[in-house]
Amino acid sequence: EVQLVESGGGLVQDGGSLRLSCAASGFTFEDYAIHWFRQAPGKEREGVSCIDSNDGSTNYYVDSVKGRFTISIDNAKNTVYLEMNSLKPEDTAVYYCAVQSFYCTGQTYEQDYWGQGTQVTVSS
Repeated sequence: EVQLVESGGGLVQDGGSLRLSCAASGFTFEDYAIHWFRQAPGKEREGVSCIDSNDGSTNYYVDSVKGRFTISIDNAKNTVYLEMNSLKPEDTAVYYCAVQSFYCTGQTYEQDYWGQGTQVTVSS
């Protein structure tokens, strides 16, 4: 059974840090692009970042996270991480990982599999 399981969310203060993990089972990340999306209350789900499992290239789709968030992959553990620093209240959302065959696009409709999400809450 294909599964993506996110973990690492929680409640932090403004300026704090969290590291999210996305662990895959039932398949490997080879030939997939692994995305992080987020959805804040009342807003559409948006692409945050993506990493190509084959060449390690990365993309960041939200200008406000550039320089603060870092996506990385451990292929041996079949796990992708999102290191989030200098968190702001506007980063509050449910964060989802998802995988898409081959390419990073940042588009929800392109994803093949989704995790269940993990809540990140940043208090001011």
